[in-house]
Amino acid sequence: MSKKKKKARNHRKNEITKGIFTVLEKNPKKTFNYKQIASQLGLDNTQDRNQLIKRLGQLKQSKRIIEEERGRYKVATVTKTYHTGVVDLTGRGNAYIIVEGFDDDVFVPFNKLKRAFHGDTVEIYIYPKRKGKKLEGEITKVVERKKTEFVGIMERQKTFSFVRPTDFRMYTDFFIPKGKENTAEDGDKVVVKLEDWPDDADSPIASVTEVLGKPGEHNTEIHAILAEYGLPYEFPTEVQLFADTLDTSIKEEEIAKRRDMRDVLTFTIDPKDAKDFDDALSFEVLEHGNYEIGIHIADVSHYLLQDTVLDDEAYERATSVYLVDRVVPMLPEVLSNNACSLRPNEEKYTFSAIFEIDANAGIKNQWFGRTVINSNERFAYEEAQHIIETGKGDIPKEISIRDDKAYSVSEDIVKATLEMDRLAKIMRDRRMQKGAISFDKVEVRFNLNEASEPVGVYFKESKDANKLIEEFMLLANRKVAEYIGKQNPIKTFVYRVHDDPDEDKLMALNGIISRFGHKIDFQSKKSISASLNQLLEDVKGRKEQNLVDTLAIRSMSKAVYTTDNIGHYGLAFDYYTHFTSPIRRYPDVMVHRLLQHYLDGGDSAKAEVYEQKCKHSSDMEYLASSAERDSIKYMQIKFMQDHQDQEFVGVISGVTEWGIYVEIIENKCEGMVRISDIKGDYYIFDEREYAIVGERTKKTYQLGDEVVVMVKDTDLIKRHLDFSLLGKHGE
Repeated sequence: MSKKKKKARNHRKNEITKGIFTVLEKNPKKTFNYKQIASQLGLDNTQDRNQLIKRLGQLKQSKRIIEEERGRYKVATVTKTYHTGVVDLTGRGNAYIIVEGFDDDVFVPFNKLKRAFHGDTVEIYIYPKRKGKKLEGEITKVVERKKTEFVGIMERQKTFSFVRPTDFRMYTDFFIPKGKENTAEDGDKVVVKLEDWPDDADSPIASVTEVLGKPGEHNTEIHAILAEYGLPYEFPTEVQLFADTLDTSIKEEEIAKRRDMRDVLTFTIDPKDAKDFDDALSFEVLEHGNYEIGIHIADVSHYLLQDTVLDDEAYERATSVYLVDRVVPMLPEVLSNNACSLRPNEEKYTFSAIFEIDANAGIKNQWFGRTVINSNERFAYEEAQHIIETGKGDIPKEISIRDDKAYSVSEDIVKATLEMDRLAKIMRDRRMQKGAISFDKVEVRFNLNEASEPVGVYFKESKDANKLIEEFMLLANRKVAEYIGKQNPIKTFVYRVHDDPDEDKLMALNGIISRFGHKIDFQSKKSISASLNQLLEDVKGRKEQNLVDTLAIRSMSKAVYTTDNIGHYGLAFDYYTHFTSPIRRYPDVMVHRLLQHYLDGGDSAKAEVYEQKCKHSSDMEYLASSAERDSIKYMQIKFMQDHQDQEFVGVISGVTEWGIYVEIIENKCEGMVRISDIKGDYYIFDEREYAIVGERTKKTYQLGDEVVVMVKDTDLIKRHLDFSLLGKHGE
């Protein structure tokens, strides 16, 4: 018998064995004869039935099954161990189940999914591991659906309709009974709610809850991105009404309860297009020469009272979502852009961290509490950067946000800006020496016209003005966390933590960067940090920068919110929290409430309650960042639609068995070259070399190679960008 035939026969034998146990273990107390088992497994030919009878005899011999009466079998003992995990579906319909405590994910083929969807929590049975084989199993039941609402395209028939999901991981369409179509027309993009999936139905039954519009239209696609992640794009009527009736006036009796800092020099530095200003800096020179620097944060918790519909909505959202063309705020505009926004020349309630700092950036004293301020100036980063670079307060009209008019700022503000910049640089250097990692990844931004269409691409750079603000925000976050974290007895608090990186991921990163002449020093924790910083510095301006930056970030653990403080690896802080952005992050609101509670002498809050809130906040942050990434991808594809006839130089940013991903150097747009579209040879994926190799010519396209591409296809609905490969750059 040939090897090929033998392999096929063994495979069939294994399939029948699995089938026998599937039938017997489903009803462990019942007995079955071979005809009943064959019927359930669909074995209707003589060869398979003979194989079944033979296997039943062998399994009885090895005491894995029992022949309770002549010709009737049951499972010997129910020894199955079940685990709970989360489904990670592939585009090909198979799944990997992520089980906590397991080093490897468990592979589940399409026919063993038990109707589970991507992200669902499931119960899984794992088959005994065979030597050299990956863990494999089957889903036994869906414990909890990750979501019950899905986005898709309506296909209307006379008496019913179907909705075809746009998520490539969804392997089934939805059946929409007559009367459940809402106002959707054929071809509309809609949101459907899963209602039932009867055992005898091929497709789940759903109803249309929202009509998004025509596929490809701008608002339709942006709203679809939000809907895919279950993110809202407008406030419920009752929440908006509640917010609109809030008393947001500044009252003398409230000012009397606060530290009055209205006469201290104060200003904000934000992006030029910012609408909400949730942090301000104050600067004062003390008599003995030290500085008193205040980090003043909008006192959102003064207005956002617990157990109100407004607070419930803010908690559910947990974060603002920053899409390319819009912000979906956590709080209604009456708070985010008005009452809580630290606009110049307006009295505002704030929660402050105030420090006495010496000339060498040493912290001599600190104070935390509620304040009232009146900001003197509002700067854009570009304006503050101009002051830092020139040492002068004359702002030219080309960077001015004052109706594009040149203007001058006071000498006091110039001195304050320059001195705080000097102090920030000292603080940053200290962080780096302690092992902090400097992730200054290039961020893609779009110039949009009035119709929100991309007409240009630019890259956001982090300059000294950005780093000045960042450093003082980090100081406030660290010192607030330290103040609570070091109290005895220990008190429940919300921390922002970042675990050490996974060594296997770092080793994989080292393998990739070695192709570009870089390496990671694994001698110690500090040497890893130092070599990562050196790597990020060395690649600046080089073709591989974005690739290396992205891979380095992926090798890191994910920062999360928790009550269990393990420190922050990336920042090299033992204590860290989020205190500085309560307009756009709910964890900061929780931090303000807890800090005030403890300043008032309150007992420790319930850890389990806050841990649950932390997990929800971390989950919502992940969804928001996923939606933000999708909106960037959407805009990149829209931008590339108008550049179909151009040749672009790009870097191979990913290699898979189905093709290579290429990132265009000049605009960071990433698309795919399908392996089947590459002409001149048959290419094979080489996983170890991160490459595809021509079978005949041995020509190689490897991760990091520069290539020339053209746009082949743009699909806004599926958010796919396909390239044609013209060859290697320079050949």
